[in-house]
Amino acid sequence: MFNDYYETLEINTNATDADIKKAYRRLALKFHPSSNKETGSSEKFSQLGEAYEVLVDPRKKATYDEFGEEGLKGGVPPEVGSNGAWSSKYAYHENPDKTFREFFGGDNPFADFFLIDAPLQFCGLQQGTVKTQDPHMERALSLSLDDLFNGCTKKVKISRRVMNEDGCQFSVKDKILTIDVKPGWKEGTRIIFPKEGDQGPNLIPADMVFILQQKRHPLFIRQHNDLIYKAHITLKMALTGFSVDVQTLDGRLISIPINDIVHPSYNKVVTGEGMPLSQDPSQRGDLILAFDIQFPKKLSAESKHLIKQALSFTK
Repeated sequence: MFNDYYETLEINTNATDADIKKAYRRLALKFHPSSNKETGSSEKFSQLGEAYEVLVDPRKKATYDEFGEEGLKGGVPPEVGSNGAWSSKYAYHENPDKTFREFFGGDNPFADFFLIDAPLQFCGLQQGTVKTQDPHMERALSLSLDDLFNGCTKKVKISRRVMNEDGCQFSVKDKILTIDVKPGWKEGTRIIFPKEGDQGPNLIPADMVFILQQKRHPLFIRQHNDLIYKAHITLKMALTGFSVDVQTLDGRLISIPINDIVHPSYNKVVTGEGMPLSQDPSQRGDLILAFDIQFPKKLSAESKHLIKQALSFTK
């Protein structure tokens, strides 16, 4: 059976070392047999251990990325050679608890909780231990331009470790966080939920941080508080005038007359029809019309003559 380690950890092939560790941490806690009694959780827990052990090791990861699972476990092709860049034949030790304890040991703030062959439980803050806080956890929040124009409410589900009432054991539970998106928010806006990370007796839960990402819009490009709309027009329209009908993000249809000669670098600015300002949504940026002029591919001799006649009267 082929193992897709990236799929197992729910990450993409561009994931960083930090991404790999965050993914293993989240999923290993979720599927650990002591807290997850569902059918298949033990198998999933073992798969997570193997995937993490491969992808967190630079040589194993490089071998897997280049030659797949066959090259990782069966050895790299002879013609590649053995220059130290690739790992030798790999076999998982089939002890996911060992991987789990090694991950949460050492410098990890949960190190005090895991003793060899001890059950997975915590039983209170140790005397003299100073609570530390995990680094904040970041997640992307992808929103449409319409959402950012009008404002909206988004519900986001997170999974986190929650201490039981006995203070000794934990369970992984889902929680719904509500995000009130304000009109005019920009890409990169950070929404912070304090202390919504994993719980534990020796730590302060990490803050959960959502970072706003804007989806591409089919009609508008956002530039700070302005909206850019590109209209496709003919050369005749560029020279003789026309009107542009624009469907705004709040559902209005506005008609904008263009009486100027439209040249390739010409823009038409419509004041107050851009994005709301986040600090004062009653104020807006501008709508900027840009133009793509479609020139004819060919002209007849008669058409060229008439154009020359017409343009001979221009200054």
